[in-house]
Amino acid sequence: MAQTDFEVIIAGGGPVGTALAIDLAQRGIKVLVLERHAQPQPIPKGQNLTQRTMESFMAWGCEKELRAARPIPADIGMGGMTLYKNLLTEYHYDWLNRASVNAYYATGNERLPQYETEKVLRARAAQLETITFRYGWSVERVSDEGDYAQVVASTLDGTARDTLTAHYVVGCDGSRSPTRTTGGIPQAFSDHGRLMVLLVFKSMELHELLKRYPGKAFFNVLTPELEGYWQFFGRVDVGSWFFHAPVPRGTTEDHDFTSLLHEIVGTPFDLEMQHVGFWDLRVAIATSYRNGRIFVAGDAAHSHPPYGGYGINTGFEDARNLGWKLAAVLQGWAAAPLLDSYDLERRPVFASTARDFIERFIDEDNRFMQEFDPQKDKERFEKAWFARNAAAAEVANFEPNYEGSPLVADTHGQPSAQGSHSLQARAGHHLPPLELAQGRQLWSELSAGYTLLSSGAAHEGTEALRQAAADLTMPLKVVEDPAVAAYGADLILVRPDHFVAWMGGDGRNAQKILAVTLGG
Repeated sequence: MAQTDFEVIIAGGGPVGTALAIDLAQRGIKVLVLERHAQPQPIPKGQNLTQRTMESFMAWGCEKELRAARPIPADIGMGGMTLYKNLLTEYHYDWLNRASVNAYYATGNERLPQYETEKVLRARAAQLETITFRYGWSVERVSDEGDYAQVVASTLDGTARDTLTAHYVVGCDGSRSPTRTTGGIPQAFSDHGRLMVLLVFKSMELHELLKRYPGKAFFNVLTPELEGYWQFFGRVDVGSWFFHAPVPRGTTEDHDFTSLLHEIVGTPFDLEMQHVGFWDLRVAIATSYRNGRIFVAGDAAHSHPPYGGYGINTGFEDARNLGWKLAAVLQGWAAAPLLDSYDLERRPVFASTARDFIERFIDEDNRFMQEFDPQKDKERFEKAWFARNAAAAEVANFEPNYEGSPLVADTHGQPSAQGSHSLQARAGHHLPPLELAQGRQLWSELSAGYTLLSSGAAHEGTEALRQAAADLTMPLKVVEDPAVAAYGADLILVRPDHFVAWMGGDGRNAQKILAVTLGG
């Protein structure tokens, strides 16, 4: 490999960029992070963190710190609710009950503002010696120079400029990513043609009003006029709120947003406006997540409306997927083609998330609101409304998986965000939790490299895979316990990101099995 300033340069030190830096540094990779802002920006977005994301924070060594940073008291809860026309309506039902899938993960979900998440990540990153941060710097352009990548960066105040080199560059620099645009990675768009407003405000009176919904932290209001697009309230802490909704084109900051909030809540209430911002509602996805030595992740790779908390969680999973692959290639135990699998696995998952969840929600909500009206036929409306509640399966059906990935043996189809949760191990899927002998939790036994789980009934297969890994200099930890048989196989190969790479009853063709999991 060429001599470079760093092994990896990350453009953007927001949550995804910092998480990726941590993932790489914990594997011994020398990383530079270029970040515009010296402090996290105080906009309360990216709040809804899934169980899988919290597993990642366990892997990054800061799950407890993240939970301690949540500003919403535990007695308020983290649940959601869908309501008809306003917050005081008689028509409402529970929504996005993430706790319903807790049994399939090693830890529970969490809710806190993105800026609090960033503070925890920055503190963890500061503990790792192989990460260098440059705050107040942004990327001007990137280029693939054949055997290395080059980054031209400058300070925001214009007093300094530098040219830096690395084996790989990852753009985590947002939806307007200079890394993506100068790195030759196009985007495809699905433009919904809507202007969105984000309001941040304080109101203890609203806090008191919504005590009628115990355990609820976010509220999705549907109205026929908005054609399926949401009017969304979320708690930041006690008495602090954010709200986003479509507004007419040409709306400016001096609009009477107080009256809009009163209408959607269903009654006047006192409030103190703190922030007004706008953005265009659209879905965008890079046509590839890689161009040679240049990668994109998080909002630089994909962006969508803040519906359902998918964005930040998808970005964190990008980091989990890419981190170990970059480290494997840089450390020499996998060849460069492994890196192609980042795009092949992650891009279809986001495309499915946008299509099968976000845009489908909008379309289904619109069809419902146009067809049913309690003013015209109350009985018909109520029957359909409560049927929606009973049929809601957004959380159960959201199960990103890598079936059909070139790294996963003996599976078909293609990676997708749609799936089903199971306590059985399945190739291409997230590994569910398991209790081992003496009450040990399997999570604590999984390694940063590959882990081979053995029930003890396939000794020859275990040894064949162990020897094949040694021949490939591939890091492999063997965990042997009779409880593994509950997963549905005697041998299960788990990737560094804790997805199942392969499962079977013996280790015949061990070299081939491992070669597939490393990208051939």
